[in-house]
Amino acid sequence: MRHARFRMAAAAVLLAGGLAACGDAGNDDAEGVDVEVAENAADEFDDGTRMKELAEDGNIVIGVKFDQPGIGFKGATDDAPVGFDPEIGKILAADLGIAAEDITWKETISDNREPFLESGEVDLVIASYSITDERREVVGQAGPYYVTGQQLLVRSDSDIDSLDDVKGTEVCSVTGSTSLENIEAEGARPRGFDTYSECVDQVLNGTVDAMTTDGAILLGYAAENADQLKVVVEPFSEERYGVGYSLEAPEMCQWIVDTITEAQEDGAWDEAFQATLGQSGVETPEPPAMDECPA
Repeated sequence: MRHARFRMAAAAVLLAGGLAACGDAGNDDAEGVDVEVAENAADEFDDGTRMKELAEDGNIVIGVKFDQPGIGFKGATDDAPVGFDPEIGKILAADLGIAAEDITWKETISDNREPFLESGEVDLVIASYSITDERREVVGQAGPYYVTGQQLLVRSDSDIDSLDDVKGTEVCSVTGSTSLENIEAEGARPRGFDTYSECVDQVLNGTVDAMTTDGAILLGYAAENADQLKVVVEPFSEERYGVGYSLEAPEMCQWIVDTITEAQEDGAWDEAFQATLGQSGVETPEPPAMDECPA
């Protein structure tokens, strides 16, 4: 299998998750990272594979989040989402010979990621999609391409600064997420919403005591509301983000692993991170080792 070489122009990027002025996330001038698209990609894949079908079609549908600054964000007037997850999607699409403008981005919330893959609504899900054994019984998950940890987002005047403080409090996240299960195990009263933005609003207006999800996501929201919100506690879980695919196309797993591994080795992964999550000031981590695909 051949792979595209990726040319990343990180300096051209203005993305949601990391800028001090994260409130400009919906800026029409926001641009993604340039990715070199493979030529004659369909010739490099075996007949009958989903990769060859997509390469021949010249388009792909990728499910991403639209409300997670730095991870996946799309403003009301934006043409396409921006963030680390869309950049991973562009790297994968480029290996199929599909340019960024030929990707169909489908807004995907935590609760419909498996249904979208099972029904064929999307070809891939790259939506802060933590890998779990339970999910891998229903859909394929290749990765991890990124590892983060769960933390808490609270109002600036909150007394919550440790996990012990959440016992008996109401903590929100998105319905269907592992974050709700984890915080319930810590003694909190979980409350689910369809989107993270709804959850943030509930923290801001004092309806709930805290929000919980991956620290990378929370940092983006805290930056947008620097005078009102803060991120607290050390990470208390390990969230391994994977790329979701249909179990009806198991051959996609090795292709995803190989393509992202090459991006990790040639610097494209680093540049995608620096242009998105890295803009918040966090250091670029070492790319994680990818799991082996099922036999």
